[in-house]
Amino acid sequence: MTEHSTRAVRFAAAYALMRMAADLGDHWIQSDHQAVTKGQHDENDGESSRAGRIACTAHVATYTATQAVALFAGSRALGLRLKPSRVAAALTLSAATHWWADRRIHLRAVAAATGKERFYALGGPLGGAYALDQAFHHTVETVAAVIAGSN
Repeated sequence: MTEHSTRAVRFAAAYALMRMAADLGDHWIQSDHQAVTKGQHDENDGESSRAGRIACTAHVATYTATQAVALFAGSRALGLRLKPSRVAAALTLSAATHWWADRRIHLRAVAAATGKERFYALGGPLGGAYALDQAFHHTVETVAAVIAGSN
């Protein structure tokens, strides 16, 4: 197998592992409290930015741990020999951008700046906002998988 095909296999496996772990971390492991609270901001009536930051940080910690376990176990099971420094860089990118997006205010601003305000609001929080959130996460996970798969 050539170096290019080996790199492609590591990328594909890292992406599959990170994507599976992301779905698990976002939908099963994240607590109801974290899901409801992580986007809170003081300017919204009765909400707390501090509570939002704490909930988002706790969610991202478990989300990132889930991705780390998946990458470690998958790398061992598949014999990928992913470099720990590359995996750490990929997880750092995933965690930081996940926190940024899940605070919600940032993606809403990007949606407004790109003319996607109506789509963002479409169908409530599990409509356009959720679709744009997931598209953002998938894009970043692709980049993170390239990083993790590079040796």
